[in-house]
Amino acid sequence: MVIKRIGVLSAGKLAGIIAAAIGLIVGLLLFLFSSLLGAVVGNSLGQGSGMAAGLAGGVAGIIVLPILYGVFGFIGGVIQAFIYNLAAGVVGGLQIEVE
Repeated sequence: MVIKRIGVLSAGKLAGIIAAAIGLIVGLLLFLFSSLLGAVVGNSLGQGSGMAAGLAGGVAGIIVLPILYGVFGFIGGVIQAFIYNLAAGVVGGLQIEVE
């Protein structure tokens, strides 16, 4: 079995969804660590505002990072599929062995 062409938009959509999921995970980690860091810094300075700033940055990360990762993942997937199609035209495609 040889893959001779990849649908450029379908590869882009798939890569965008995968990248958005990774962006969500990174955003959640950013939320967790920025909240903790904000609480520690705010507590050590004797102010409660560090926690609020950490939460705001973390929430923005949960919203913004999946969107940015998804957009750039889509663009990257489209570019990779396009380049694969050009290369497969020259060398004949990717050979896959299945049972």
